[in-house]
Amino acid sequence: MANPTPTHEPAARYVPLHIAGDAATLEPQARELVALAAQLGSSRFAGRAARHDREASFPVENFADLRAAGLLALCVPRAYGGLGAGFATYALVTAELGRHCGSTALSFNMHAAACLWMGEVADRLDMSADQRRDHEAHRAWHFERIVRDGALFSQPFSEGGAAAAGRAPWATRAREVDGGYRVSGRKIFASLAGAADFYGVLCTLDRPGASLADALYLAVPAAAAGVQVVGDWDPLGMRATSSRTLLLDEVFVPDRARLLPEGLYHQATQRFPHMFTTLAPTYLGIAQAAYDFTVQYLRAELPGMGPVKRRMYPTKQAAVAEMRIRLEQTRALFLQTLREARVDPDDDARQRLYAAHYTVMENANTIGALALRTCGGQAMLKSLPLERLYRDARCGSLMLPLTAELCLDRLGHECLYARAEGDESIE
Repeated sequence: MANPTPTHEPAARYVPLHIAGDAATLEPQARELVALAAQLGSSRFAGRAARHDREASFPVENFADLRAAGLLALCVPRAYGGLGAGFATYALVTAELGRHCGSTALSFNMHAAACLWMGEVADRLDMSADQRRDHEAHRAWHFERIVRDGALFSQPFSEGGAAAAGRAPWATRAREVDGGYRVSGRKIFASLAGAADFYGVLCTLDRPGASLADALYLAVPAAAAGVQVVGDWDPLGMRATSSRTLLLDEVFVPDRARLLPEGLYHQATQRFPHMFTTLAPTYLGIAQAAYDFTVQYLRAELPGMGPVKRRMYPTKQAAVAEMRIRLEQTRALFLQTLREARVDPDDDARQRLYAAHYTVMENANTIGALALRTCGGQAMLKSLPLERLYRDARCGSLMLPLTAELCLDRLGHECLYARAEGDESIE
């Protein structure tokens, strides 16, 4: 039998997985926005990531690209001139950004989350007519800054104590004065420090017996007198988020700076807990990036890489299979929680939220570790992105408000106790 005639067709190359699985299942707008994030990420952000990671410098040019593409208005409702993306679309776009630069995605999350709090989430909360009227006026002002001026918001919540996990009042205090508030306090891990135009600060109204119900969510202008960014930022991973310390000393913040009416943040946290998982999309993107890198590395398809394939070894194949299984488990739970995101989820959905968040954060680290072990020594080099992906992936399970430990703590308790149920004393 004659040998078949060669076709001289180019060898097949690996096509990276789609962040949402079957892209055809997405609404047209979501599909277009994820594609836009992929285009920006692959053509611009990925090439800049190593430098910003090495320097621990904020990716200013990435946010200029996001601004030019209209993505800073991603979660601004259409009625205010934005793209009107909801929680699920936001999560898919951020996950796609995370595949190319984790620090950019995590920082973008802080901005988009502020828009979601005062937009989609606020629309679902119970408010008096006066509160609703005031909030409409206030958020119109904020959204105009974003849509017209390209303003960038951050979300510095952490203070290094229980408040960041939603268990105690914030030590940062807001004292009521004519026309607004005077805010004093200290926020650590303040992502976008020195880069944001407004800091979305959680604080407590300064009144006797203040509790979580007295939480206040204010947009503090970065240029206001009394705002100071201090300290260095030299962490293990997520080095380009510029998460330095923010000091506030008697900063005047006008009434219109409220991102939610007084006392409404506490209601939002109780009724829309999915907002506490907005960090997870970034880490799903990092997990997929580590998997994609491994496949391309073993197939010798990375740019500038020699033609030495490593895919024929059974140990490599088994490791990639394990990575793919963990990735599919992670993505399936993640997508399920996006479908269930709503005000007042039932107990089953709330518990699955904790399970999903834990799974994303822990499996991102596990997949990164498997990738590093499977690809071998050369993959440790800083000239390749896997070393950075591995370090970034390790950080997710440490981040408040839902660390891996807190997810386990809350999930275990809620699985065994009905709401408001306690243990009867045993004689």
